[in-house]
Amino acid sequence: MTALHTQLTQVLAHLRANRWTEAHNLVQTDNSPLSNWLHGIVHIQEGDLEDAEYWYDQAGRNFRSRGSLAEEMERFEAELLSNKE
Repeated sequence: MTALHTQLTQVLAHLRANRWTEAHNLVQTDNSPLSNWLHGIVHIQEGDLEDAEYWYDQAGRNFRSRGSLAEEMERFEAELLSNKE
């Protein structure tokens, strides 16, 4: 498991525990597409959809066709597990 994979797993744990600030502080330390997507998800949880859309764009993902917060977290985790860089 790479350091990035470990970091993004920690961000997910913070999100699931509703620790938005910790998740945000950790996710913004990387600029990979996966980090950018998760950064967008963090902003969805916060309720800041404008920033969320920006980060989805940075990740090359379509913000308008996203699912619910829970669905996005599940999709992200599935992609993270299949992408063990």
